[in-house]
Amino acid sequence: MKLVGFTIVRNALKYDYPIVESILSILPIVDEYVVAVGNSEDETRKLIESIASPKIKIVDTVWDDRLREGGRVLAEETNKAFDAITNADWCFYLQGDEVIHEKYHSEIVASCEKYAAHKEVEGLLLSYEHFYGSYDYVGDSRTWYRNEIRIIRNDKSIRSYRDAQGFRKNGQKLKVKTIGACVFHYGWVKDPRFQQAKQENFHKMWHDDNWVKENVAEANAYDYSVIDSLQKFTGTHPQVMTERLKRMNWNFSWDVSKKKFKLKDWLLYTIEKRTGVRLFEYKNYEVL
Repeated sequence: MKLVGFTIVRNALKYDYPIVESILSILPIVDEYVVAVGNSEDETRKLIESIASPKIKIVDTVWDDRLREGGRVLAEETNKAFDAITNADWCFYLQGDEVIHEKYHSEIVASCEKYAAHKEVEGLLLSYEHFYGSYDYVGDSRTWYRNEIRIIRNDKSIRSYRDAQGFRKNGQKLKVKTIGACVFHYGWVKDPRFQQAKQENFHKMWHDDNWVKENVAEANAYDYSVIDSLQKFTGTHPQVMTERLKRMNWNFSWDVSKKKFKLKDWLLYTIEKRTGVRLFEYKNYEVL
């Protein structure tokens, strides 16, 4: 069974993406790691080269910034990385702000081996922890997706879907198995200055300049107080994140009893907390 990792990255230094930590988090369990490095305004390519692993395969790409509608450029770049994979049974996709805890390595490998011969299984579904503001808090409202496909068959009829959140095959939802592994998503934990710059750039992947000007507030730093609900994180972080945690140079604290919900959202949140069921949940996959 051969497992290959793949990802896309652009301007990792400019927007402070933990891309090195992301790659290192699964490097021990993959046979190869394809990194599609987009045309950047910083030294992103040198950053990837600094990992200095024979497993790393860099693919240079040029992002088509005209593909703004729905974040299509992210899916296009993801497909470029996926298409660069040749010999593999399973392909493990991580975005530049997603990290895997080492405690899940054995479960991931075992699951890939278990389902390798089960061709009806087109992907493997992982759960999520979405960190926000600091490394001590995670989002616990419906704002955050709970699961997503991150391991797929090496089948080129599978394509990145919409803004690269998930995948589909010939336009249809993938048939997947849930595995006992979690993605740690750190996209909302940055120095507020980097976060503000990232948000301004992110919206440019979705909307034209006029929309961005009218809807994205100009600021020197991101306001982390605009959040509906958080809870305290009580687990441990991946070892690869140790140095980044030490470098945190801003303060963020939150009263977890504070909730900012409309009545409908409060009702749905309460039902989910009491039953574990998320009503009307969007699922870009079909669990077998």
